[in-house]
Amino acid sequence: MQVGTKEMQEGGSAAVFGATGGIGAALVEALAQRGWRVCALSRSGERVRGARNAAACDVTDEASVMAAAAALAADPPELTIVATGALTLSGGTGPERSYRHIDPAAMAEAFRINTIGPALLAKHVLPLLPRDRRGVFAALGARVGSIGDNRLGGWHSYRASKAALAMLLRNFAIELARTHPHAVVVGLHPGTVDTSLSAPFQANLRQGQLTNAAEAAGRLLAVIGELTPEASGTVVDYAGATVPP
Repeated sequence: MQVGTKEMQEGGSAAVFGATGGIGAALVEALAQRGWRVCALSRSGERVRGARNAAACDVTDEASVMAAAAALAADPPELTIVATGALTLSGGTGPERSYRHIDPAAMAEAFRINTIGPALLAKHVLPLLPRDRRGVFAALGARVGSIGDNRLGGWHSYRASKAALAMLLRNFAIELARTHPHAVVVGLHPGTVDTSLSAPFQANLRQGQLTNAAEAAGRLLAVIGELTPEASGTVVDYAGATVPP
């Protein structure tokens, strides 16, 4: 892992999807502070502090993704971060504690948001990465999506959707390396961050396990800054350690 930190400090063009969420907004602001030209993308298209511009994008709607990618082509991002995802669904359905609670519609919705959405972004944004220098496409993953690290079970749809995302990122990394040898495609595990996603599940956390969004964003950017193409296709955590597949 070399030189990336310098690149993170000097800035360039970046796109953050899910920019109005807790981690997404913190990433936009942290990147802007490091001199990056940041486009903040979200379903609402709301402008986020630090963003140079903002645009609407529903990652589950391919037409919306295509339109966003076309707009980004004017200043192609060297860094794209997908900070979208859902643990509790819009109807209030939370992660299943037992296989007896599996609901096909809820499972399909979890995959639509956590797996298919990032895949659509990869389809239309990966071609924008530079071919002659380092470019990064990072999507927020989760340690609970690790098959090898699974000791508790439960949370079936969320775990499975994040495991599927990890497989897709590996596939994309292999394919992209043929045309973009300097590119990095990676999943990022941010830890447990104090956001609306984790809010219903914070009661039993160990002291010190919960991180605020600004600190989490700083850690993730530090990790991204150190990634080389050798890390492409993996999921790494906020400390730079590889999460087992």
